[in-house]
Amino acid sequence: MSVSSIGMESTGYRVFSGGIWEERYGYARAVVAGERVIVSGCTATVAGEVRHVGDPYKQALTAIDIALEAVLMGGLTREDVVMVRYYVVEQRHFDPVGQAIHEVFCKVRPACTGVRVAGLVDPRMLVEIEIEALRT
Repeated sequence: MSVSSIGMESTGYRVFSGGIWEERYGYARAVVAGERVIVSGCTATVAGEVRHVGDPYKQALTAIDIALEAVLMGGLTREDVVMVRYYVVEQRHFDPVGQAIHEVFCKVRPACTGVRVAGLVDPRMLVEIEIEALRT
């Protein structure tokens, strides 16, 4: 991952992972704004390949790892996470994804929202996860 300043006044910066979707769709992996790190939706795509095809639990863990790496690049930690949003494509994926979130954030207890969607950008993707962290 890399970082880039967003202004002369250094009010924040952006974190880039180098992923194909960031460049194609014109967004950053994360934006650091004051005391917040806001991480874009992360999937189990690593080096352009979807990992753990067919396994929502392992895809969730991979997506969380990618998101937490961006949080770290933004200067915060897992313990600073205040919000997790996740999107699944099938109803039956809520529990395995929830299990992954529980394992990673059990002691942190961030706010959390789960939403079922019609699909993600690649049909092999079963879950997408967004994270927000706040320096408290």
